[in-house]
Amino acid sequence: MTIAQQLNVKEFPFEIKNSNGKLIYWEESDRNWIKREYDSDGNEIYWENSDGFWIKYEYNSNRNRIYSENFNGFWIKREYDSNGNVIYWEDSYGKIHDHRPKTDVQKAIELLTKEGLIVDGKILKN
Repeated sequence: MTIAQQLNVKEFPFEIKNSNGKLIYWEESDRNWIKREYDSDGNEIYWENSDGFWIKYEYNSNRNRIYSENFNGFWIKREYDSNGNVIYWEDSYGKIHDHRPKTDVQKAIELLTKEGLIVDGKILKN
């Protein structure tokens, strides 16, 4: 039984908002509903609907979304620079986008590997 049914609501859409004015529950007359939860900073941390779909979110101290996961196990992790730009993300399919700044040593290793002078972490000698 939905919340609107329990409360014998007759006018739709039916909405419930939290003390900060954020929508935490929405229901239509066809019994479809959406539920949301927020953290103390007002970030959405959970979303669910009447079809069983859900998504949960995590945030860093700068309120940037760093992790998302949904009902079928798909997830995304993110890292941000000091300006709030995404510099790294990876997902559960194995996709990785890495735009983090590299040290000079990392750049040298990357170049030597690309040139075929480092294989499996070992330096090849000419």
